[in-house]
Amino acid sequence: MYGQDQSRSSGGNEDSLQDRSKGLFMHLDVGKLDEKAHLRDSIRMTRSLKDHLNRETLPSPDNYHPHFLTIGSRATLDELHLGEVYDQKDGNSEPMEIVPGGFKFGWVQGVLIRCLLNIWGVMLFLRLSWVVGQAGILQAILIVLLATVVTVITALSMSAISTNGQIKGGGTYYMISRTLGPEFGGAIGVIFAFANAMGIALHTVGFCEALRDMLKEYFDVQIVDGGLNDIRIIGSITLVVLGSIVAIGMEWEAKAQLLFMGILIVALANFIVGSILGPSGVDELSKGMVGYNFEIISTNFEPDYRVSKGLQQSFFTVFAIFFPAATGILAGANISGDLKNPSEAIPKGTLLAIFTTSFSYILFAVIAGATVLRDATGDPANYTDNATVNDYMQICLDQECEWGLQNSFQVMTLVSAFGPLNYAGCFAATLSSALACFVSAPKIFQALCNDKIFPYLHVFGKGYGKNQEPLRAYGLAFAIALACILIAELNTIAPLITNCYLASYGLVNLSTFHVDLFKPVGWRPTFRYYNKWLSLLGFSLSVAAMFLCSWPTALVTSALVFTFFFIVKHRKPDVNWGSSTQVQVYKAALSGVQQFSTIDEHIKTYTPQILVMTGLPNMRPSLVDFAYLFCKNNSLMICGDILKERQSHKQRSERINKSLHWLQAHKTKAFYSLLDNISFPNGIGALLQATGVGKMKPNILLLGYQSEWSNSKNSEIDEYFAAINTALEMHVAVTILRVQEGLDYTGILRDFDVKDLTKDNKKKEGKKGIDNPTFENQRERSVTAILPTYTTSESVDTEFTTVSAECGEIKVAAKFLSPTESAPVKKIRMKKSRVLFKDPQGNDLPSEVQNSICRFRMKQKRSTIDVWWLYDDGGLSMLLPYILTSRSNWANSKLRVFCLANADEEQNVTKKSMKLLLEKFRIPVSDVVVIHDMTQSPSLQTKTWFDALTKDFVRKDDDPSNLDSNIPVIKESELLAQKHKTFNFMRLRELLLQYSTDANLVVMTLPISQKGIVSGPLYMCWLETLTANMPPFLLVRGNHTSVLTFHS
Repeated sequence: MYGQDQSRSSGGNEDSLQDRSKGLFMHLDVGKLDEKAHLRDSIRMTRSLKDHLNRETLPSPDNYHPHFLTIGSRATLDELHLGEVYDQKDGNSEPMEIVPGGFKFGWVQGVLIRCLLNIWGVMLFLRLSWVVGQAGILQAILIVLLATVVTVITALSMSAISTNGQIKGGGTYYMISRTLGPEFGGAIGVIFAFANAMGIALHTVGFCEALRDMLKEYFDVQIVDGGLNDIRIIGSITLVVLGSIVAIGMEWEAKAQLLFMGILIVALANFIVGSILGPSGVDELSKGMVGYNFEIISTNFEPDYRVSKGLQQSFFTVFAIFFPAATGILAGANISGDLKNPSEAIPKGTLLAIFTTSFSYILFAVIAGATVLRDATGDPANYTDNATVNDYMQICLDQECEWGLQNSFQVMTLVSAFGPLNYAGCFAATLSSALACFVSAPKIFQALCNDKIFPYLHVFGKGYGKNQEPLRAYGLAFAIALACILIAELNTIAPLITNCYLASYGLVNLSTFHVDLFKPVGWRPTFRYYNKWLSLLGFSLSVAAMFLCSWPTALVTSALVFTFFFIVKHRKPDVNWGSSTQVQVYKAALSGVQQFSTIDEHIKTYTPQILVMTGLPNMRPSLVDFAYLFCKNNSLMICGDILKERQSHKQRSERINKSLHWLQAHKTKAFYSLLDNISFPNGIGALLQATGVGKMKPNILLLGYQSEWSNSKNSEIDEYFAAINTALEMHVAVTILRVQEGLDYTGILRDFDVKDLTKDNKKKEGKKGIDNPTFENQRERSVTAILPTYTTSESVDTEFTTVSAECGEIKVAAKFLSPTESAPVKKIRMKKSRVLFKDPQGNDLPSEVQNSICRFRMKQKRSTIDVWWLYDDGGLSMLLPYILTSRSNWANSKLRVFCLANADEEQNVTKKSMKLLLEKFRIPVSDVVVIHDMTQSPSLQTKTWFDALTKDFVRKDDDPSNLDSNIPVIKESELLAQKHKTFNFMRLRELLLQYSTDANLVVMTLPISQKGIVSGPLYMCWLETLTANMPPFLLVRGNHTSVLTFHS
């Protein structure tokens, strides 16, 4: 294109270019191109794609790795937009340990063969014939189908979960924990791991039964008694051999599984061929094998439930014994970490194994019911070739029979064409299933331990070798299996495992239902053949089957699940797996806020929702504690932070992260909101307007008192004053807290470091974080003993408590005292607590400073809260002190109410009226004090004190310094115009000093100034007059909307 443009003359093509540019945003004047820089004569040089991209990054799997923050290479917004350059590696981050990849399985060897071997296990060879004898052919098929329905639904649910992202080691535990969260995941992880460990014992005991019977039948050999003790001995030896095989490594275990698979297929074919050939002689006939016979089919078609092992059998007790045969569907998923592609292998291999084995179980149940009698004596003398089947059945009516479907567990060996080959198949099935469980249980233990959900279990998660084999977990599984082998009763072990597996299946289905019900954006499984309602049905069937099989065992299993659930919930492990429960919390909160927004407000449902201006919360802990007294377990609390300077994204993120972690570490349930590049009053307005959602937004602004206002610039005073007015103009209640020691501990307290918290949590694993403890005052007098002595003086001086530090003397608090007086601080004994504040050098702060910081966590004994309810602001001045007394730390505090009355009014009438009003509000008070001499002129001493306070600020109206914004100014005309109000505040100060110097907290209605009439410095003088040299002081002004009512 550039070459064609160069060949054209500028004059001849001007019109055409103008015509072509009509549709563009800019008009192209070719005639002026020669006068400016242009690209007509430029030639694009051949460059590499990397140079072309500059700092941009092409989509790559590495950029979406879970550990992207440490190994990713995607450019950040700051790099692209601001030109900043960051190192790819964080110098403080720990290097990732690269574990070399071990042997991985495909879907056939890793899932299909494992599931087939585990499902074709001990139940097929030793209990299927007994199931047919008890339940009959029809109900035996129903038992198989019911188990198939549960397993198919579970497999569909599991397939959906396993195809929704990368599956790591841990199998079922991993899927449930990453879907439902660590609570359910941890609970079922323990249960399922124990179930697999008991599964080792189940299949080993099955092997021992078959081996014992073979030794007795062919060699007439017994080890001890030919009974349970023989099983215990053989089982213990077998367990050691199995443990040695799996300890060598997964590759040897996989080779053994292939060998077992070949033997098993031959044994199953041997059984089918034997059923077709029929009995080989009268010996087999006497044991119940008569071949295919319609009369046997009709007889065995109906159930015949009998007493077995002292228990009357029923459909569900037989189902409980059979169901472990269906538990093999998780054999492939349990080693998900050793599969090449778990998302593809698990659905394909599991479903194919279920359909294959279900068909085979139904086929073998029909064969057993169609060829073998329920009872037979085993004595050839009782059986002849010309007798009928009915004659054979009549024989056992009068005597005990040891053979047949009901009495012998070796029916498959009897039916097989070559009996020893069936024993070989039984050995292969039981040992392969035991091996599969021996591999699964430690893998689940390892995944559970590595997640560190439970304390003290991480030692079992250590891996060894290139495959990270969990040898310690193998030892744990060995111990559990050995304990179960000593039981030596297959029918006793099976129901225990059934309940554990059913609980696991139920939670797999619940996981799929739950995540599909809330449908997070990240829920995108590639397996589409599932339905959430089908998963819910699977969950219901699993739970129902648990209780129908054995309700006592189901109760124990459920109790264990919920016990582990609440343990994990109480521990609150520091994990974030993006579970569906997080989505549920979000959607429930969203729905609740939306619903709440449609409900009209009512006085009875009013709750104080506080925006407390803390800055960095860790530097104003006492202000945070005070606000939390009103909001704890009750309402919304937001810590506001306003910065005049613009912050970069990194700076904002670090500040927000630090504040949120500090709140979390101190067990303060509050939000944190940061605004930068904005003035203080505008920031207050922005926070009040934009913070919150719907009606979940602040209705109270809590400020710390500006204790250094007298040394501040006039503009800073005006900003503080404007912030108060901004909130009032928005009809938001305003509260101001003052303590004489101050609220800002910047430079005194050590800064909070998130990394130190993380390291401390690792060192103290299993312990809780710093909480919001209660400090108790161990003394006879009230807490006011630590407060200074409050007196009046003709001059106003400021004394500071200081703390020594390397940077010099740091001011802790300002106290307005007379020049000759000191304020000795009495030490108090404070109970030992986990919260211990330190200075920037890491040293413990003096006890006086510690007490000052923790004053609102202290247990207040025999304390008093003085409420000066001067003006009706809607009742907030009365409600907040009442909420305070409902907290455990202030439960022993008494409310004393002060109110105003005209001098000519009857004091008793006013007092009785106020008491009646408070009774209707259901607010208990210890006393009501009526102030009748409010209109008296303040004393000369008080006037002198106020003049000393304002002498540096008062200027004549025409003073040139009035224009200097750095100097606080009160014009004479303003001071004289507001003389009446100023005298009122002086008089209130005298009354406060008279009545409330011994109170633990003073609450007073905040004075309001008419906008544009009173300046910021004068208003601060008024507040100083009320609060100077007083106990903790809270000024409150509601928005003049009722928050109290005496109607029910």
